Amino acid sequence: MTEEEARQALLERQAQLEQEDATNADSRDTVELQQDSVGRLSRMDAMQQQAMAQAQERRRAAERARIRAALERLDEGEWGYCVRCGEAIAAARLRHDPGVAMCVGCAGGAG
Repeated sequence: MTEEEARQALLERQAQLEQEDATNADSRDTVELQQDSVGRLSRMDAMQQQAMAQAQERRRAAERARIRAALERLDEGEWGYCVRCGEAIAAARLRHDPGVAMCVGCAGGAG
């Protein structure tokens, strides 16, 4: 994967995450108590759905941060090298996830 292909893949994923955020924004809103139409179990279900939506949003935020960091590494000429040991990251690993920051050894705790 070339640096330009990586940049394009990262930007596409970033746009996809932003779209998912916009689509799911109302799922994270506060669950209002409507005693006339929603029973206790329905409210609990709604709160659980809200919690899951908020957890998904946190995961998307973390992925966006990883993408921003990878784009910075691309700009600095450091993309493709492990941020811990400095060795080149395997091409197959980068093809699978161009946002990866560490080689397999360091990511597994061996580095």
